[in-house]
Amino acid sequence: MESGGAYGAAKAGGTFDLRRFLQRRQVLVRLLSAVFSLIVFSCIISEGYTNPHDTEQLHCVFHRNEDACRYGIGIGVLGFLACVTFFTIDIYFPQISNATDRKYLTMADLGFSALWTFLWFIGFCFLTNQWAMTLPSDVHVGADSARAAIAFSFFSIFSWGFLITFALQRYRMGVEDFTNSYTDPTPDPSTPYSIYPNVTHDNYQQPPFTQTGETSEGYQPPLVY
Repeated sequence: MESGGAYGAAKAGGTFDLRRFLQRRQVLVRLLSAVFSLIVFSCIISEGYTNPHDTEQLHCVFHRNEDACRYGIGIGVLGFLACVTFFTIDIYFPQISNATDRKYLTMADLGFSALWTFLWFIGFCFLTNQWAMTLPSDVHVGADSARAAIAFSFFSIFSWGFLITFALQRYRMGVEDFTNSYTDPTPDPSTPYSIYPNVTHDNYQQPPFTQTGETSEGYQPPLVY
């Protein structure tokens, strides 16, 4: 994780280094998550529907449960689009100068990664359960694609789990940077309070037209006739 700027990114205005960007662990895991999502929904769309009895109606390969295919396609497509979106945000993240905007983007990344980790876990359990109840006679083609969808659903749980870790590290770095740069405006209690700040006794000057003792004694008022 990079340092030197708010929420683990370089300071705004720096040059973009593509090679260094692609070597970041968070970027690599995000790309991997996108590939896993692509494989899952591609396998289900291409061979997830079969017609075992040579009928015109297609049935989901997962125990003829249409919800299983819809769920796998749904989380796969949305997960892939989310990876592309956050990948774009990662590119422009160092150019964002507002620390508040960086905070909200990091929190969105953290929240979405946590949600999709949970949904991939549910999807893996759901697809595995439906595949276990599928009869061999109902599967003429698509068995390998169904197993691939289940396997990469399992892999997606860990890839999105790593994205949670990276987003949490970025968020903590932002909180620590704010804490270290914050200065308490409360004055030190050991310092005496002055009603008139920035005024010292050494700079005090006697006001003009003030009569001294000698002047008062030597002064004689004029006689009035």
